[in-house]
Amino acid sequence: MKNIVIIQGHPDNTHAHFGHALAQQYLDGAHEAGHQVQIIQVARLDFPWLKSDEEFEHGDIPPTLKPAQQAIEQADHLVFIYPLWLGDMPAILKAFLEQVFRPGFAIGKADDEQRKGGLLKGKTARIVVTMGMPAFIYRWFYGAHSLKSFKRNILKFSGIKISGETLIGFMGKTKPHMNQAWLETLLQLGKKAI
Repeated sequence: MKNIVIIQGHPDNTHAHFGHALAQQYLDGAHEAGHQVQIIQVARLDFPWLKSDEEFEHGDIPPTLKPAQQAIEQADHLVFIYPLWLGDMPAILKAFLEQVFRPGFAIGKADDEQRKGGLLKGKTARIVVTMGMPAFIYRWFYGAHSLKSFKRNILKFSGIKISGETLIGFMGKTKPHMNQAWLETLLQLGKKAI
């Protein structure tokens, strides 16, 4: 049994989007298989954005984000679900990661020899990205640049092993049976906790 944390990075909290349905399917599959799962809805959290290196290196994490950081610390597996916006993750998700993945938690402090090694070793992560363009165009023409950056510069740098990525294109243009197929995929991934 794994302890799983789903980080829902859609910035619009006014109504449910396809990414929310994907997260729910993953959660349902994981629960069905006996895993412990919780969802962190980043858009529901109220927190300030970091504005200086000094804050990042030495500031305290906002109290509203401490439960999220504790959940990530206790998790065996993380699932990040977000839409591609202007070729990257939404700004609120990046701001969340900057606050939570601080020196001393995800990476060593600047004057620490461990800075080169991540502090979240032993955890795995899956990344699920929805986008309007075809996923193969994002991957092959654009080189999936922002996904590569997220994997290399945040997750791997923190010691997290990538278990997989799921890129879902043509959002808003797909037929219902295609959406259903993606929902089933996320249900199965949740059951396997990968």
